[in-house]
Amino acid sequence: MSGHSRRDWLVGSAYGLGGFALNASMPGGGILSAPVAAAAPKLDPLARREPHFAPKAKSIIWLHMDGAPSTLDLFDYKPTLERLAGQDTPESFLTGIRTAGQGKTGKLFASNRAWRQYGESGAWFSDFLPELAQHADEIAFVKSSVTVGATHDISILKLNTGDLVPGRPSLGAWISYALGSANPDLPPFVVLYAGDKEPRGGSINWSSGFLPAVYQGTAFRSGPSPILHLERPELISSTEQRSNLDLLLHLNEKDATRHPNDSELAARARSYELAYRMEASAPEAVDLTRETAATRELYGLNSEATRVYGTILLRARRLVERGVRFVQVVSWPFDNAGVDFSNWDAHSKLEENHGARSRAVDKPIAGLLADLKSRGLLDETLVVWTSEFGRTSYGQSGDGRDHNPWGYTQWLAGGGVKGGYTHGATDEIGLKAVENPVDTYDLHATVLQLVGLDHLKTTFSRAGRAERPTVVYGKVVKELLA
Repeated sequence: MSGHSRRDWLVGSAYGLGGFALNASMPGGGILSAPVAAAAPKLDPLARREPHFAPKAKSIIWLHMDGAPSTLDLFDYKPTLERLAGQDTPESFLTGIRTAGQGKTGKLFASNRAWRQYGESGAWFSDFLPELAQHADEIAFVKSSVTVGATHDISILKLNTGDLVPGRPSLGAWISYALGSANPDLPPFVVLYAGDKEPRGGSINWSSGFLPAVYQGTAFRSGPSPILHLERPELISSTEQRSNLDLLLHLNEKDATRHPNDSELAARARSYELAYRMEASAPEAVDLTRETAATRELYGLNSEATRVYGTILLRARRLVERGVRFVQVVSWPFDNAGVDFSNWDAHSKLEENHGARSRAVDKPIAGLLADLKSRGLLDETLVVWTSEFGRTSYGQSGDGRDHNPWGYTQWLAGGGVKGGYTHGATDEIGLKAVENPVDTYDLHATVLQLVGLDHLKTTFSRAGRAERPTVVYGKVVKELLA
C-alpha cells in the first residue's frame, strides 16, 4: 500500500468486486455462479415418465354429456317402469331419496321409446341411439353409477376433479403430471368444446389445482382457429420471436439456479417453448381438410345436425393419433338444425330435448369408435361416456325428469375394457343403484389403472400431505378390465 491512499485502496477493491459480479452475470461464467449452476439441473416438467405398470391404454377421450341425459331413455330399459307409469312412486323405492335434498317426487314416468337388444351381448338401446347401438359389443356399461350432489356445477366438478369445491386437479391434469407428454409439440391434456363460450363450470373443470400450472388442460374451441392467441403477430418476425424466447429462457434458467426447488420456473419456460412449437404442430393436428370424404361422412360432417360435434370428435381422434394423452370433450353449447337445446338438462320437453341431443352425438360417437377401430387405435384409446348424474324415474313438469345422483349409466370402450359387458344395475324402476355401485372415485381409479397408474401411488406432496387423485376413496372396478 506504500504510496497509495486509503481512498485508492477502496476504489481498487470496488473494481475487483465489480469484475466478479460482471463475470457471474455472463452466461455460464463466474466463480460465484459455477457451484450454484451445477446444483440446478434443467428439468422438463412434461418429460415422458414411466407408468407404474404396462398400460392398456395410451390415450383417453373423455366424453362429457353436459346437462345429464336420462339414461332411462337411452340404455337402461325398465319394463316395470313402463307397467307402473302414471302411478305414485312406491315407498319401497324411496328409501334414502327424499332425505337427499331433491324436490318433490312426481308420478312415475315411462320412456316413450322403442327398445331393442343389439350384438352378441344383447345390450339394450332405445331408438334414440341407433348408430351407437351397432357398437354394443365394444362397450362396457356401468349401470350402477352414483355420485354426490344434485346441482350441475357441483356434480360436474366432482366428475372431473373428485371434489365438490374448486381447488383439486382434474383427472387429465393428474395423468399429465404422472406420465408427462408423449409429443413435445402438443400439450398432453386438451379440452374441446363448441363455440366461444366456456362450458358450464368453466376452466376449473380442467384445472391443475394444486399441481404446477403446466399440467392444466389447454382449451381448443370449435371453428377454423380453435386455439386463441397462437399465431405470431405480423409485426414480429420468426427470427425476432426465437431470439426473444431464447433470451427469456436464459433469464429463467439464471433465476432457476438461485431457486432450484421452484418448479414454477421450469413450468413457465416449458409453456413458452410449447406455445412456440404449437404454432406449427397444432394447426396441422386440427386441420380436417386432410381427411377423406369418407371419414368426414363417417363423423357426420355433411349434416347440419351432426357437423359441430362430429368436427370436435374428428379433432379428438387426430389429437390422440399424435400422442395427446387426455382429450376432454364437452357436448355443450351448440344448436342442432335450429332446435335450441344446448344441453341434456330435460326438466321438461324430454322427447324434444333428447331427440335433438341424440341426433347431435349418435352418429359422431359411433363414427369415432368405428374410425379408431379401423385404424388400429381403439385397443390403445379409452373412450369414456360420462355425465354429472342421471335423471329420475318419476316425472317433472309433466314431460321431463329431475336430477338423479343415486343410479344412472355411464360407459367405457376400447383401451383394455371388456366389451359387451354390463356392470351393476339399478332397481326395477331405474331410480337407485342396487348392485355394485360405482362412484366417481372408482371410475377415476379404473381409468388410471388402464393407463398404467396405481391411484394409491400417484401422489403429490402438498403441505406435508401426500395427495392423490381419488382423495381417500376409490377402488379399481376390475370386472371392467379385459
